[in-house]
Amino acid sequence: MNRRDFLKMMAALGLSGVAIYEGVNSYGVQAAETGKNTSARHWGMVIDVSKFQTTADYQRVAAACHAYHNVPEIDDSKQEVKWIWEDDFEHTFAELGSRYLSEEIKVQDFPVLCNHCENPPCVRVCPTKATFKRADGIVAMDYHRCIGCRFCMAACPFGARSFNFVDPRLYLKEVNPDVPTRTKGVVEKCSFCMERLDKGLQPLCVEASRGGIVFGDLEDPDSAVRKILGENFAIRRKVELGTGPSIYYVFGGGSAGA
Repeated sequence: MNRRDFLKMMAALGLSGVAIYEGVNSYGVQAAETGKNTSARHWGMVIDVSKFQTTADYQRVAAACHAYHNVPEIDDSKQEVKWIWEDDFEHTFAELGSRYLSEEIKVQDFPVLCNHCENPPCVRVCPTKATFKRADGIVAMDYHRCIGCRFCMAACPFGARSFNFVDPRLYLKEVNPDVPTRTKGVVEKCSFCMERLDKGLQPLCVEASRGGIVFGDLEDPDSAVRKILGENFAIRRKVELGTGPSIYYVFGGGSAGA
């Protein structure tokens, strides 16, 4: 089931994309009220692959993210815009491939998104500083500065950026007024929901994942992400390139309640 089919199913059930993220957001209010930090020295993420076993597990997360952030739904794969999606082991961890891998790993899909690297090549090549790294480690974008040169897309080794070849607003069935829409000719990507972090909320993908994604300060030894990393073997994408991804993958043990 692809993203389009999933959203059609939600529509048949009487749920729009906005309704999906609003339903998820009820947990976010609770998170804010329980004193979630609004700042960190280095925001990072742990994804527990064992919690993503069905297409619905992925699509629930992607649908919530894309609806909230006004990501257009474009059928043409060459013009597709995506902030979070799924991919297989071969494409996600090509450098770790082996013909002796178990069949379970070969067919396992992984949630992938911008890695918010410690040493982001996209930031170095941007001529207008439309892409920049915040003090808390988030690689952010100023869409008004973006001139559409796509140098950042060429520099990103993870394919985490999308270019708006057409006006994305024409492909939005509903618009979330809390998040700015983009225009034709600019690049966009995952923002780690920084506007939600500033309100003490968790990223949408975290809340929609039902414990499959955990978010926190990698520099805080008492944070949930550090606890999970201390108890589980974790891998990151293309570490040999030296970009320093802030997203880790574990194969069991990651839990929002860990």
